[in-house]
Amino acid sequence: MRFTSTPRGARLARRLCAERLHAWGIPYGTEAHDVIALLVAELSANAVQHGRVPGRDFLVRLTVPVQPLAPARIEVTDTRGERTPEPAPHLPGPDRTEGRGLLLVAALADRWGWGPRPCGAPGKIVWAECDRRSHDARAVLGQM
Repeated sequence: MRFTSTPRGARLARRLCAERLHAWGIPYGTEAHDVIALLVAELSANAVQHGRVPGRDFLVRLTVPVQPLAPARIEVTDTRGERTPEPAPHLPGPDRTEGRGLLLVAALADRWGWGPRPCGAPGKIVWAECDRRSHDARAVLGQM
């Protein structure tokens, strides 16, 4: 799915992926749905905040295999390959409103990483995988 590199595009990415998860049998309000939707939101927001090139969109690819134990995979592609994702070395202060995105991704995803786009295309792909077992998202969010 292709979205404009704007905050509105990031919100739309989360909303459409949430609807798609529900249609694929991962119902709204379940732990797996909420975790995957949050991962989409954080990776999309990072693409807008740190990977934006004016006039270029970002892409979201959501893969949920039919096998119930196979991981869900989120891939977000932007066009700024020189801005590599690095989580903050520590939690930002309680009065800060930014700097927690990749810490959330690292805490909620079973695996995450990034790499260059294929075929020498400009930019990068940041991905996260979620094993779709029970996550204690509330405990993770309470620590942030």
